[in-house]
Amino acid sequence: MGKVAVGAAVVCAAAACAVAALVVRHRMRSSGRWARAVAILKELEEKCATPIGKLRQVADAMTVEMHAGLASEGGSKLKMLISYVDNLPTGDETGLFYALDLGGTNFRVLRVQLGGKEGHVVKQEFEEVSIPPNLMVGRSSELFDFIAAELAKFVASEGEEFHLPAGRQRELGFTFSFPVKQTSISSGTLIKWTKGFAIDGTVGEDVVAELTKAMERQGLDMRVSALVNDTIGTLAGGRYYDNDVVAAVILGTGTNAAYVERAHAIPKWHGLLPKSGEMVINMEWGNFRSSHLPLTEYDQALDLESLNPGEQIFEKLISGMYLGELVRRVLLKMAEEAALFGDSVPPKLEIQFILRTPDMSAMHHDTSSDLRVVGTKLKEILGISNTSLKTRKLVVEVCDIIAKRGARLAAAGILGVLKKQGRDSAARDGGEMQRTVIAMDGGLYEHYTIFSNCLETTLKEMIGEEAAASIVIKLATDGSGIGAALLAASHSQYLELEES
Repeated sequence: MGKVAVGAAVVCAAAACAVAALVVRHRMRSSGRWARAVAILKELEEKCATPIGKLRQVADAMTVEMHAGLASEGGSKLKMLISYVDNLPTGDETGLFYALDLGGTNFRVLRVQLGGKEGHVVKQEFEEVSIPPNLMVGRSSELFDFIAAELAKFVASEGEEFHLPAGRQRELGFTFSFPVKQTSISSGTLIKWTKGFAIDGTVGEDVVAELTKAMERQGLDMRVSALVNDTIGTLAGGRYYDNDVVAAVILGTGTNAAYVERAHAIPKWHGLLPKSGEMVINMEWGNFRSSHLPLTEYDQALDLESLNPGEQIFEKLISGMYLGELVRRVLLKMAEEAALFGDSVPPKLEIQFILRTPDMSAMHHDTSSDLRVVGTKLKEILGISNTSLKTRKLVVEVCDIIAKRGARLAAAGILGVLKKQGRDSAARDGGEMQRTVIAMDGGLYEHYTIFSNCLETTLKEMIGEEAAASIVIKLATDGSGIGAALLAASHSQYLELEES
């Protein structure tokens, strides 16, 4: 009996040892995996680092590229496009004007009744329409017919409080937020599609002519009196309310900047110098690139697999279209190499662009003690359930690194523009500082608070307290809609009649 008991005890002990060994091995394996995940995070942090010295180099490179782009066509990765807007709105504009704002996955149609200096915008109405995904990669005529049909419906709903004088044609400001070679205030040919659009047959065509033909097919009598870019629309909308607005930046799905340049500082401008002595320049800064930009393997892979490899590098680092996707790519590497979410890689984590920047923002702003929002987002979007608190914290850290790199680089870009305008430092002679206002638009800047706060503190850090005191960043929501209508008003075909 004793031998049996001893034998049983030995077997139990052996089994216990085997279980203990398995537990230890599992712990070692999971601690090894965790160490690998942390190592991936550390490497990301190092590669995304944006010390002030590096940011100054990025700002200087932006200024140099601006000079090169103004000197000659094709002289820089920055297109520095001449907008033909040489008179921004003054606040005196009156009448009914429409705007069409096409800039991403949605477009808006808008009407405003302007009441001059006293009334400003008396009344406005708008509607937002989602573009069916198939039209973003279809034929040009299909996209413009869809837009014109929605515009015609909107015009049909015009109420009595909007007044169009008898015998006048309705006028429209067309905000078209893609690279265009402007040929006049109301015409321009498409250079290329960005932001996920890839439509046959429009590149090299006049987008105003395309829209006009589509409106005619709908029986809509409307004249496009200004073709503008959303950033120029934001600049116009900002200037309408504040005379110190000298630049505009969009940080949304895509990104861009526009600013007021002295006309004689544009060597490639061969026309007559405008009376105002100024010209608005559409930078197309999303295409900026420099050896000083901190690129990672994730950025390179994203670029390589994108619709426009080698293009829009700055945009791919700082805009809403791409931040969430960069986070997904980092998490995927952690899942593959460190089994962050279990032994198998969650299938949804392998789907490109499944993690959108608004969801990244929601996780990044999660202040609950158990990071409940992070857990919910991982489960709902990526099908990853039962994540531990330390895993959730790691996810937030990835969001933090990607978002803050983007915000700091955007701040460096803004400093580059201010340098070009000579507005980047305090008055040297002790004179009064000129007030400098930058109009900002875009969902990324408006809704991603950590991003916008980081951008503003970085800009202050770079230019110093004294100069920063005279620089104001103003949210100009819907600048692209109102701004386009204002530019239609300041370029109306009936202006001379009113003045005579």
